[in-house]
Amino acid sequence: MLYATELMGAQAYDVQGNYVGRVREFFVEPAEQPNRISHFLISRGRFQPLVARHDQVSAVEPGRIQLNVNERALAAYEPNEAWLAVRKDLLDQQIIDTEGRKVVRVNDVDLAELRTNGNVELRIAQVDVGLPGAVRRLLQGVAPAAMVRRLQKKLPQRAIRWEFVNLIEPDPLRRVKLRITHEKLENLHPADLAEMMEELSAAERQGIIASLDEETAAAVLAELDERLTTQIVEKLDPEKAADIIEEMAPDAAADLLADLSKEASEGVLEEMPNREADEVRELLAFDPSTAGGMMNTEFVFVSEESTREEVLEWMRTQELNLEQLDTIVLIDKAAQYSGTVPVARMLLAPAERRMGELKTEPLLSVTPDASEKDVFELFDKYNLRMLSVVNEEKRPIGTVTVDDVVSRLVKA
Repeated sequence: MLYATELMGAQAYDVQGNYVGRVREFFVEPAEQPNRISHFLISRGRFQPLVARHDQVSAVEPGRIQLNVNERALAAYEPNEAWLAVRKDLLDQQIIDTEGRKVVRVNDVDLAELRTNGNVELRIAQVDVGLPGAVRRLLQGVAPAAMVRRLQKKLPQRAIRWEFVNLIEPDPLRRVKLRITHEKLENLHPADLAEMMEELSAAERQGIIASLDEETAAAVLAELDERLTTQIVEKLDPEKAADIIEEMAPDAAADLLADLSKEASEGVLEEMPNREADEVRELLAFDPSTAGGMMNTEFVFVSEESTREEVLEWMRTQELNLEQLDTIVLIDKAAQYSGTVPVARMLLAPAERRMGELKTEPLLSVTPDASEKDVFELFDKYNLRMLSVVNEEKRPIGTVTVDDVVSRLVKA
């Protein structure tokens, strides 16, 4: 195993043993090979910096690189934004450890040697985020590599395998050139990703949200601190912001837009489909500290005359959020609210059982103007998981869930 710190400043010699210069940087070309060191930047005094390709290197050891070509075969260095620079883009930079679900700082990069066609290729094996890497950085050029290696053996190791590393690149154009994706981040729980993003800079947070798919971005924004969410959305293009907010539950979308400036909020609403925009505008009209301001207008309601099997068959044809589907609202023949049925009770009932026979007692509901204090008291008194909100005609218009209550209490 070699370390990036041992190669920075290493002397490079050509095939005839002539001194070419010192290694000042080395690069990965992600589009070609995601972990291979593809080019070495070599400079000497005031001469034009040169670049050695990976197939022009025959041997590598701490402090020295041997080339298999003459110096004249090396190309002049020209900056390339599609290259990932190990020193500039990795060392001392923050990265996301997708396995450990945390943000860490890179102290060094561990390189594995691979013999191919008589040459030596270096591959990034892992990044060092522990004390050994920090010590190597501190003693770089001060103590011999052999001495540093003996010292680091006594220190606790902490490294992340390269396949679990997610780089943070806020510039969308450069991210495309580097072909950096955030597929690994999309597999993380939104709460974990939101927590990690809070440790990043504003530009880095913006870059991550802009590159996530809309559904994941919406889930993450719902978990972020309100202040950060507002900052992110106001900097997004209104069309992009609308695409993300469309994926949110109407109540969460309304809460987010309520925190934006009026101009930014209207800009997003104008980009949303009419039906979704109208739902959000209706919620924005309610006082945030009332049941109407807390409720979600997307909920499952069925006739109390329906059988358990009929309801299940209907539900199979709908696009429902199964993770949050806990209770079903019932309506009578006049479309008025008539109760609720827990999903677990419905599933265990006989197929021919009517939904009205399964509803819970007591029959509880509130009007949109009910205070949040009244809502909290009902949840606490009856140990509720959901509370229905009804209009003046006693028809259900939304529900408040235990998640809504907890979120409101945490923010209080």
